[in-house]
Amino acid sequence: MNRKAKRGLLIFFAAVVLAASVLLMLSAFRENIVFFHTPSDVRSGAVAAGTQTRLGGLVEKDSVKRQADGMDVAFRITDGANAIDVRYRGILPDLFREEQGVVAEGVIVDGALEASTILAKHDENYMPREVADALKAYETPEAVK
Repeated sequence: MNRKAKRGLLIFFAAVVLAASVLLMLSAFRENIVFFHTPSDVRSGAVAAGTQTRLGGLVEKDSVKRQADGMDVAFRITDGANAIDVRYRGILPDLFREEQGVVAEGVIVDGALEASTILAKHDENYMPREVADALKAYETPEAVK
């Protein structure tokens, strides 16, 4: 084999290794990606039961129910058109309260979200654009502060 053929073979194998590593990275991203949804998306069936998802919106007024142990909390997240029940066990963020923005990450089980993480937001400047847009579309005069 001459020098030119060896160089071509080396470039070919390097390209194959690079392509394989890119494919492995893309498959890892696809397995670990968590999509963001609103309660309307869940109600419309866009989110399959049992899938890991992030649900965003406002904590519905008078929906927060705490158990005596203080660790189990149930509440509803709304986007103004639809609402989804959320169940969570753990310590809630300091900014968590009714009629404030929240993002809950977990799994949809029997039409409710079994949350593993709760992120509280204090205004729409820190919300994902999709949540802020969905809330503005369904905003009512009572919800504006």
